[in-house]
Amino acid sequence: MTSPRDRYGSDVLSTDWRAPRNGRAVEVEADLGMVLEEITTDWCGEVVAVDRDIDTVTLEDRCRKRRTFPLGPGFLLEGKPVILTRPTRLKAPAKPTRTASGSIAVHDARARVARASRIFVEGRHDAELVEKVWGDDLRIEGVVVEYLGGVDDLSDHLRDFKPGPDRKVGVLVDHLVKGSKESRIASSIAHSPVGKHVLIVGHPFIDIWAAVKPQRLGFERWPDVPRTIEWKYGVCQQLGWPHRNQTDIARAWKHILGGVRGFQDLDPALLGRVEELIDFVTT
Repeated sequence: MTSPRDRYGSDVLSTDWRAPRNGRAVEVEADLGMVLEEITTDWCGEVVAVDRDIDTVTLEDRCRKRRTFPLGPGFLLEGKPVILTRPTRLKAPAKPTRTASGSIAVHDARARVARASRIFVEGRHDAELVEKVWGDDLRIEGVVVEYLGGVDDLSDHLRDFKPGPDRKVGVLVDHLVKGSKESRIASSIAHSPVGKHVLIVGHPFIDIWAAVKPQRLGFERWPDVPRTIEWKYGVCQQLGWPHRNQTDIARAWKHILGGVRGFQDLDPALLGRVEELIDFVTT
């Protein structure tokens, strides 16, 4: 208790009177999954990588953009200042709650025995993109994806497959727009005897590459390529990517596919069509 003559107490400097409002920074190990804010840039994100050799931490924000910062002071954890230190050992991040397609993740579930029904896509790149985004869902449902190598021979494939009530076929077609060759093939099959067991859907893109949002790859829009130039080669040429041969094209696709982490990176015109096919062959 203070006396009337000693209204401020015995020692006004006995407490940490210079301490910041949010408290003094404390040392915290940088662990994967930790959400931090870097105070000089206001960058907020999840710790996705820690390099213990050069003492840096990489934060990924909600838009999946990444920035790397040096370990040390200058971070907030739950609003409190911290000094990031090198972790003694990196902890594994928590298991994801969602698949790349946005579905609820089912951990440790065995893949279902493959159904008789199938999903056909036109090419290898289509199959790889579908696998990357919907692979977990397809394994749970027991759906196999096969690529045709082009839609021209679809009727022959269906004749060999023999679709039926328990052998449904979903087909994803590139550039399925009114008046196109693809639309004529789809219409012919829809009016054939097996038409009720086959669902053909498509997207408006000339190639599956263009279903990937270009912003995810660092440019605003996919280039316009003259019809006299093969589209993939024309895209690589206009973007300044190597395009001398098929090896360069394959390398370009690997770069594009590497930019896809989930459904957020794809155009909605593709997302709805693939979901429609999965529903068709599993119900």
